[in-house]
Amino acid sequence: MAALAAVAAVALPAAASASSNGTREQVAWVRRAASNFVAAELRGDGAGACAILNAPLRATRGRRTCAQRWDARLAGMLRAPHGRAQLRKEARAIASARIVVHGEIASIELPAPLMSGPNRFFFTENCWMLEG
Repeated sequence: MAALAAVAAVALPAAASASSNGTREQVAWVRRAASNFVAAELRGDGAGACAILNAPLRATRGRRTCAQRWDARLAGMLRAPHGRAQLRKEARAIASARIVVHGEIASIELPAPLMSGPNRFFFTENCWMLEG
């Protein structure tokens, strides 16, 4: 049984990449960025979530840093009924989500948005950063 689970764990990312558009490296990098973002949310780590955001989204607004804004947002999300369960569901969906890459823009098809808009990433600062 454990051997079967190990084979399934290896086969899933390969199957997910096959249904995606972009190089294997691009797809893996976008998947990793999305995973890191949701993991930071699950930890309640506003600074960690901000590290995945495109520069304009990281700017200080109203005397509050990105980390301060996200810490407050995450505290509310994690206290909400089913908030943590929804984030765990997103984290699981990332492993098999279809990723489409067009030049410096990539999107990941998830059941729910990672933020408030489409799940778009922009290749900047030598990595894929989530756009709002």
